Amino acid sequence: MTNDHLDLQSPDLVAQNIDKIAALFPNCVTEGPDGKVIDFDLLRQELSPHVVEGTKERYRLEWPGKREAIVTANLPTTKTLRPVREDSVDFDNTENLYIEGDNLEVLKLLQESYLGKIKMIYIDPPYNTGKDFVYKDNFSKDTQEELFESGQKDEYNQRLIANPETAGRYHSDWLSMMYPRLKLARNLLTTDGVILISIGEDELGNLKSQLCDIFGEFNYVSSLLWEKGRKNDSRFFSHGHEYILVFAKDKEYLINENIYWREEKPGAREIYNFYLMSKQKHSNDFSQIEKELRAFYKNLPKEHPSKKHSRYSHVDQRGVWRDDNMSLPRGGARYEVIHPVTGKPCAIPPGGWRYASLEIMQEKIDQGFVVFREDHTEPPVRKTYLVRSINENTEEPEIGLQVLGTYFYRSGLQATNELNSIFGRQRVFNNPKDHEILSKLINYCTGRDNEAIILDFFSGSASSAHAVLELNSIDSGNRRFIQVQLPEATDEKSEAFKAGYKNICEIGKERIRRAAKKIKEELQAKQQQQQGKLDFEEDTTVDISKLDFGFRVYRLDSSNMQDVYYRPQDYKQEAMELFADNIKADRTPDDLLAQVMLDWGLSLSLKIEQQQLQGKLLFKVAGNSLFACFDDGIDEAFAKAVAPEHPLRIVFRDKGFSSDTAKVNVKQLLKQLSPETEMKVI
Repeated sequence: MTNDHLDLQSPDLVAQNIDKIAALFPNCVTEGPDGKVIDFDLLRQELSPHVVEGTKERYRLEWPGKREAIVTANLPTTKTLRPVREDSVDFDNTENLYIEGDNLEVLKLLQESYLGKIKMIYIDPPYNTGKDFVYKDNFSKDTQEELFESGQKDEYNQRLIANPETAGRYHSDWLSMMYPRLKLARNLLTTDGVILISIGEDELGNLKSQLCDIFGEFNYVSSLLWEKGRKNDSRFFSHGHEYILVFAKDKEYLINENIYWREEKPGAREIYNFYLMSKQKHSNDFSQIEKELRAFYKNLPKEHPSKKHSRYSHVDQRGVWRDDNMSLPRGGARYEVIHPVTGKPCAIPPGGWRYASLEIMQEKIDQGFVVFREDHTEPPVRKTYLVRSINENTEEPEIGLQVLGTYFYRSGLQATNELNSIFGRQRVFNNPKDHEILSKLINYCTGRDNEAIILDFFSGSASSAHAVLELNSIDSGNRRFIQVQLPEATDEKSEAFKAGYKNICEIGKERIRRAAKKIKEELQAKQQQQQGKLDFEEDTTVDISKLDFGFRVYRLDSSNMQDVYYRPQDYKQEAMELFADNIKADRTPDDLLAQVMLDWGLSLSLKIEQQQLQGKLLFKVAGNSLFACFDDGIDEAFAKAVAPEHPLRIVFRDKGFSSDTAKVNVKQLLKQLSPETEMKVI
């Protein structure tokens, strides 16, 4: 039936319910003889905090520990993120985040604040080669908590070690480590969001199957092949490459919204700028403009990216174009197109006309997109534009775009050399990712969205943060990064340890600081060189003051609240009186604010201001989105002072009120003076 026909039947409620379940739990949808069906065993597992046994055979990826992995993903956490101002750069104003701690717990904490807000996730997880680090997933605290938090010990007081191939659950342990993290990560993506995962040969097949399980096979986009250089020490073949798996959150949405991923052709923008410059001199004398354009191509240096576009040698009011074939390779339409001079039908291309009907062809002719030959003996050609604008005042010209291929070459040594140079020729990290490649992929896969949030929860040396900073410096963007990294201890024999970097997080944070400094210096030097640019080259000066080079550091820790806060029923009344304050003694107002923001679902990157009001410290988050005061002595006078600003939310310490009566009065006053304010206490 076509779309304009009535269905004339009652709704298929079963199919609708399956679609609703698929939206929430895509891994619970499997194949049956009549199409999509629900895997009720897995659905039961998703809705249960305990392992549910099931034995029914079906088409899916299975491994020992999968059900435990599902339980692990769904278990709540009471942990929090504590701000580390001394390690941060421009803490109160920056929108970038660097989070130290196990990424599974961090992903759980980000579920409300960043649900559906991340445009792109890129991760470079352990490849499970038998030598690289593998996370542990119990997370129960032992008596040496500080060793666990620093990445030196696991929850069983054992040194964190590699996952050797001799282990009985070699692949299963790796899959169980990845599954809950990917499952939680999916929730954070925007509808048009995408995840890219670097992976080696060892777990490529398993990872793709697992992603199909979590995201749905229909959301698979591509497998990129990154050639990094050949090695001669292999027994059979040199595995000088690795892969990047690409999955969309909702590929059908991308298709329905007509979303394409494209990148600007190198050198095309310079041609557009030259066209505008020449058009200003010669107005609509297109023959003169074409003459200058051909001279422009001829005089370009051989290595200039615009040189390869020299076949685009025609110009008109719209822009720069070339002759293009009017036919299809085969199966094109066949109809008569009359030559405007001879009045006879033009020769039909061997493959038939590209346009499906004479009406469409005539529309293209009327719009000036078809060029006839001298007579009817040859078919006309169509104009293919490299750069195009309706007039010189067009704010967003159409610059030639191209689709990326799935294979690319970039030597792995380049990333290592770049990182070493940033750290003064010290080798502080092995096998870092290439930030220039990541910059290109971020720009491409986010549709050049310069407001996108990029998440990397295996951040390593922080290559993806470096990529975001560099990309923003090119187009004045406001992309933001969130980096998450376990503070795994560096080897005491390594150059990193000898240079003073005790864990990977210290390397990552320092890289961001140094990369920011380098980018700023390069921008300043570039601004000074703009006077010497060629006339046709674009002025690429950016306002350095508007770029965000800072980042807030947060560290994963136990809750700010005493245990009695969560389970008061476990304590007798006389024991509860020991907890005069349900907040731990070592926690600061900054700590409390971070946990409140997470609990209220506010982004940790929101601007934070501090103000003294009535002699008390008042935090203001994102204007009036959230006010917080954790000082003692909160009373009616404070409520009257804060009410005129009409905060949407306000939070106090339960112990912070001068009396129980004051607490009631403050609440009533706020209702009266600022009825839209929601008040909470901790």
